[in-house]
Amino acid sequence: MNQPASAKALLPLLLFLSLFLGVGVYFQVTGVDYAFYQLNSPVAILPAIILAVLLSKQAFEERINTFVAGVGERNIVTMCMIYLLAGAFSTVAAATGGVDAMVALGLNVIPPQFLLPGLFIIAAVVSTAMGTSMGTLAALAPVALGLGQAADIDLALLAGVLVSGSMFGDNLSFISDTTIAATRTQGCAMSDKFKANLKIALPAAAITLIWLFTYDTGAVPPKIPEANLWLALPYFFIIVLAVLGLNVFAVLTLGIILAAAFGMATVDYQWVAFSKDIYQGFTSMQEIFLLSLLIGGLSALIRQQGGLQFLADAVGTVTKRLFKHKQQRAAFGVAGLTALTNFAVANNTVTILLSGEVSKRLAEEGDLAPRQSASLLDIFACVVQGALPYGAQALLMGASFGLSPLEVSLHTGYCFILGGVSLAMIIWRKPLESRASSTATA
Repeated sequence: MNQPASAKALLPLLLFLSLFLGVGVYFQVTGVDYAFYQLNSPVAILPAIILAVLLSKQAFEERINTFVAGVGERNIVTMCMIYLLAGAFSTVAAATGGVDAMVALGLNVIPPQFLLPGLFIIAAVVSTAMGTSMGTLAALAPVALGLGQAADIDLALLAGVLVSGSMFGDNLSFISDTTIAATRTQGCAMSDKFKANLKIALPAAAITLIWLFTYDTGAVPPKIPEANLWLALPYFFIIVLAVLGLNVFAVLTLGIILAAAFGMATVDYQWVAFSKDIYQGFTSMQEIFLLSLLIGGLSALIRQQGGLQFLADAVGTVTKRLFKHKQQRAAFGVAGLTALTNFAVANNTVTILLSGEVSKRLAEEGDLAPRQSASLLDIFACVVQGALPYGAQALLMGASFGLSPLEVSLHTGYCFILGGVSLAMIIWRKPLESRASSTATA
C-alpha cells in the first residue's frame, strides 16, 4: 500500500543525481575527457537503492518484493527487450555497410552550396533510421570534418548542425531508446507519438533549414565514401513498417534479418559474423538495459513511499498558479519536469525513465492525451540533451573536431528552435489534445 505524499521519499533520487552529477563536475574540472561518463549510471544508482530500502517502513521482505516487482514491471521488461533488438539491428546494419550507404546516398544528392542544410538532413535521416544520436555522430563526424575543413566552414557551427540533425532523428525514431521509453511510460502507440511529435518537429526543422540556407558554403566537391547504396534499404524498410503500425518487435526482427540478408548477398557477410554482431548489439545496450531495470525498482520504492505523489503535487501546484487551462498546466508540467531532470542527469533516456510516471500522472490529471505527454516528454529531453555542454553529444563532437563542448552546444540551433516552437504551441494550445479525443481517434 502506498504511503501519503512525502518529500523524504525523494532523497534516494537526489542521492543518485548528486552522485551522477557531482562526480561528472569533479572530472570536468580536472580536465578528464567524457567527464560525466566516468561513473557509470547503473553503479551510481546502487547507493540510492540501498537508501530507498532503508527509508521504507515496510517489513524488510516486503521492501525487497516492492523493488523486485518494480524491476519486473511489464513496461520495463518490454522496454529492455526492445533495447536489445534495436542494438542488434544497429550493429548488424553498420557491419554490413548500411551506415556508409546512408551517408553516401545523402552526399550524392547534396549540391555543394547547400552543405550545411544537407548535412542536417543527412544526420536527421540517419539518426531516425539508426535510433541513436551518438551512433549517427560517430558515423558522420569524419566525413563532415573533412568537408568542413575543405569548405572553410566554422567547425563549431558544423558540429552544432550535426548534433541538431542527430537529435531530430533521436527524438522521432521508432527504435530510439527515448521514443521507446516515452511511449511505454505514457502508454501510447509509437505511431501515435510519432504523429504528435511530427507536428512540432517539422516546423522547427523547417525554420532550422531556412536559417542554414543563409550560409554560403561555396562549391566544394564532396568526398563521397564508397558504398553499395542498396544496403541503405533496410533502414527505409523499418521506417516504413513502423509508420504503418507493425509491432515494434516484428519491425526490428525483420530489419535485422533483412540487413543481414543484404550483407550476405552483396559483401559476403558470414553467418558467424552475423551471430557475433547480434550479441555485440545486445552488449551495446547493457548500460541502459541495467539502468532501466534498476530505475524500475527504485521508482517502485519511491512511489510506495509517496515520493512521486509529492513531486506530482508540487509541480501541479506551481502550474496551477501559472496557467488556468488544465491541459496547458499539464503540458508545462511535463515540459518543466523533464527539462529540469535532464539538466541534472545529462542523459535524455534516464530523464524519461525518471520523470515518466509523474508525467503520466500530470497528463491524466490535466486530461492530456498520452500521445501528447509522450511527445512533450521526448521533445524536452532531447532539447536539453542536445544543448548541454556536458552532454554526450557535445562532448563527442568537441573531441572529434578539437573544440570546446560549450562551442558545440551553443551552435545546436535546432534544439533551441524546437524548444521555442514547443513552448509557443503549448501557449497557443495548438498541439494539445484531450484523452477522450485521443481515444476516439485511435
